Amino acid sequence: MIGLRDDTDSTLPPAPPLSHAPEFAAKLFAEGGWLQDGLQLEHRPQQEQMAHATAKALDLDEPLLFEAGTGVGKSLAYLLPGIIHAVDQSRQLLVSTHTISLQEQVQTKDLPLCRRILKSQPELEGYADFKSAVLVGKGNYLCPTRLATALKDRQELFSTPESDELQRIATWAAQTTDGLRHELTPPPAPEVWEWVSSDSSACSRKHCDSDHCYYQRARTRIRQAQVIVVNHSLLFALMNAGGSGAESANTRGVLFPDDFVVLDEAHTVPVVATDHFGLRLSSYGINRMLKYLFNPKTCKGLLSRHAGAFEQQLVIDVIDAAEQFFGFLRDKLLAKQPVVRIREEGACEPWLDGPLHALTKAIGARADKLDDGKERDELLEQNSRLKSCLAGVRFWLAAADEKFVYWLERSGRRQTVVTLRTAPLDIAPYLRDQLLNCGTSVVFTSATLASGPSLKPYQIRIGAEEKKAVMVASPFDFERHMRVFVAGDVPLPSPREAKLAIKSLTDYIRHCALRVAGGSLVLFTSYHDMRQVATALEADFRAAGRPFYMQGADYSRTELTRMLQESGNGILFGTDSFWAGVDVPGPSLSQVIITRLPFDPPSHPVIEARSEWIRNQGGNPFNDLTLPDALIKFRQGVGRLIRTADDKGCITILDSRVLAKAYGRLFLASLPQPEFTRLTVDNRERTFIPFD
Repeated sequence: MIGLRDDTDSTLPPAPPLSHAPEFAAKLFAEGGWLQDGLQLEHRPQQEQMAHATAKALDLDEPLLFEAGTGVGKSLAYLLPGIIHAVDQSRQLLVSTHTISLQEQVQTKDLPLCRRILKSQPELEGYADFKSAVLVGKGNYLCPTRLATALKDRQELFSTPESDELQRIATWAAQTTDGLRHELTPPPAPEVWEWVSSDSSACSRKHCDSDHCYYQRARTRIRQAQVIVVNHSLLFALMNAGGSGAESANTRGVLFPDDFVVLDEAHTVPVVATDHFGLRLSSYGINRMLKYLFNPKTCKGLLSRHAGAFEQQLVIDVIDAAEQFFGFLRDKLLAKQPVVRIREEGACEPWLDGPLHALTKAIGARADKLDDGKERDELLEQNSRLKSCLAGVRFWLAAADEKFVYWLERSGRRQTVVTLRTAPLDIAPYLRDQLLNCGTSVVFTSATLASGPSLKPYQIRIGAEEKKAVMVASPFDFERHMRVFVAGDVPLPSPREAKLAIKSLTDYIRHCALRVAGGSLVLFTSYHDMRQVATALEADFRAAGRPFYMQGADYSRTELTRMLQESGNGILFGTDSFWAGVDVPGPSLSQVIITRLPFDPPSHPVIEARSEWIRNQGGNPFNDLTLPDALIKFRQGVGRLIRTADDKGCITILDSRVLAKAYGRLFLASLPQPEFTRLTVDNRERTFIPFD
């Protein structure tokens, strides 16, 4: 994946040219400056402060943490200085986001606006021709070379249904411009796509014509771009694969030599990084990998071309061993619950060890007999994946590294997929090594980095305790445009009061959602609670003529958000992923109802293990981990309401812990509008007064 770079890329020039980012940022964002006078854009002091801080951090190659409230205009505040700095120093700016919607916004809205701004000023015209590209994972591209090979060898590789799917892909290949998998509808079957995607050593400059290969063309665009847009998940996957240090220890940068990075929506960085610096090995993935080599049912696969009965039998042996291994874990350890923490070695017999080791030796020996070329490269690549799988299984079975937590998960439609998981207890050392100490500027920004009044918990979490951190508030008039209501008589969450609490929540949601003329987003922390309330209220909403939508039915989050926007007065129920990233300006979202404070479940292996680790260090797990995370997520949920300067609406909190518990004041203090009205069943008819 890191191979997007030229093999000839060298280390840094000794003296980089002067960056005009600080100078031009001052002229662009000042009151009466180029943005305001030249383009009639509103002057925002907070945006000016962020642009200055960003330009200075880029110029000094230093990290920066910057919380910018909704409406500050942080995209322009980091993009314009970043583009100027990139062009001046012939470097690359990586902009990483968490959500697809923001990634698309940066590429299709913000960067064209930047280009228009730069063209509007004679001093900046030279920057307006900057090039940008979206970095997409290699496996998302079609490789024409591999497609041609698959078509030629289809009799040896595919059964009839798979062969038909291959032909559908080939027909699409004759029409596509970018060769990206998401362009093909319906999506290609995974077991066929893996034979034709670029995620293989067979797709390389050595084997592919860069004029015709979609991935090789994308590499060229990436090499030539001054701005590269990526998502957090891919960024950390590539970092975990080696980053800029993969080719030269003397090269500064995160992914590419001499790059610098802005992480937007940076509040999600600790979670995404934790996921990617741990292990994830699933029974489904291993089975797919083995059947790519040889499928006993169809007698098709890579080894049907490049090996004989001996190697094919070894694959069958590993498939049988994998079924025994994962079957034991599924039936014995995961029978009663879908997530189980592993606390000591030997959770299962190492049934995979011997067969996998024998297979890797045999494939390595077979590859050594082939001449240099695509066939040998692909066998060696598959063998490397098998070795990584074997190392992962051994690491998981040993459960010996005290810096990691180990667990099992059961998932899939039939709940038969078993996944081996690990995660680092402390993500800070990884982020220090691979982000903060890369000799380049890394800017972390979001509307919600702070827990309460301080950025310190977030700084500690990512290992940036000594780095510069700045907070600026939103310029929106929350005092006039936001009303906050808190229900004081909903029973506190407890197993004993569960039924009564759901009944009370249901009653409040019915009352508050139907009293607001515009749309409502109702945020839950539990799928179970959401489904119970939906079952009780859906008919009431329909009878009132209110469109009702719920997460987990037939539509994606993006589609549900669009439908809420278009309906004007819809009611949308959502859980975890809906607390952030939902952007519905105007009256289509006039109320956010928070049913419960968003505390992570303490029984999840990562939370449980980190709590133990904090306690062993003399800390308080609730104050140091659970509460800060919940405050950030709470602020994200509240932030769904006011998206523009003209928006108005209500925040309705149905968790009485904000009034009954000492920590509740921290949640109330984190609201942009601290004044609130207390609701009860007796007074809500006269006190719950939404905007007209």
